[in-house]
Amino acid sequence: MNKTYPSAQAALQDILRDNQTIGVGGFGLCGIPEMLIEAVRNLKVQNLTAISNNAGVDGFGLGLLLESRQVKKMIASYVGENKEFERQFLAGELELEFTPQGTLAERLRAGGCGIPAFFTKTGVGTLVAEGKDIRQFDGVDYLMERALIPDVSLIKAWKADRAGNLVYRYTARNFNPMVAMAGKITVAEVEEIVENGVLRPDEIHTPSIYVHRLVLNPTPEKRIEQRTISQANA
Repeated sequence: MNKTYPSAQAALQDILRDNQTIGVGGFGLCGIPEMLIEAVRNLKVQNLTAISNNAGVDGFGLGLLLESRQVKKMIASYVGENKEFERQFLAGELELEFTPQGTLAERLRAGGCGIPAFFTKTGVGTLVAEGKDIRQFDGVDYLMERALIPDVSLIKAWKADRAGNLVYRYTARNFNPMVAMAGKITVAEVEEIVENGVLRPDEIHTPSIYVHRLVLNPTPEKRIEQRTISQANA
């Protein structure tokens, strides 16, 4: 089995459509599928709902899709680091479904596991709870959250075999496994592709059953939002 495609655009052009929901892995700029995001921009699909921890930064990551006005709604847990996001939201041009970080991860995991909804104490009594079902269990209020199932999930991994088994590297693992599980179609951008059978079963983080297509990007840019270094004492 070989799930590799020659380019990011080739992997996406027959599955991306206007008005879809896309899930995007990463945390900040760590572990984002930067080449796949650029391909989404180049394919010019419109009115997307994007599920991601955040919206990148101005000019990079999901920030590219905000600049091109391809995203109509964000489902996210963090909205800083992006002035264009702020401008569009305050102007009423961008819809935001704000979701606590742990809840966002669990909504994606639930989507991948076939669990339609779950209850959590997180968000009870806050703006997060507006319009949502509240139930009491053992005298405690819980908020019902619905699972998230993107039409297409875009994720980043370090290494894959041709069948689509994935290995993540360090903190770039972050939201990627949950986004991969949840997507109806999952496309993974990886830095290295090895032959089937090379990866040991116990080192695989995401099994191939969740991954439909692979794209090789051996030299990702891997930007850092804010680099802080100390000054040496004179």
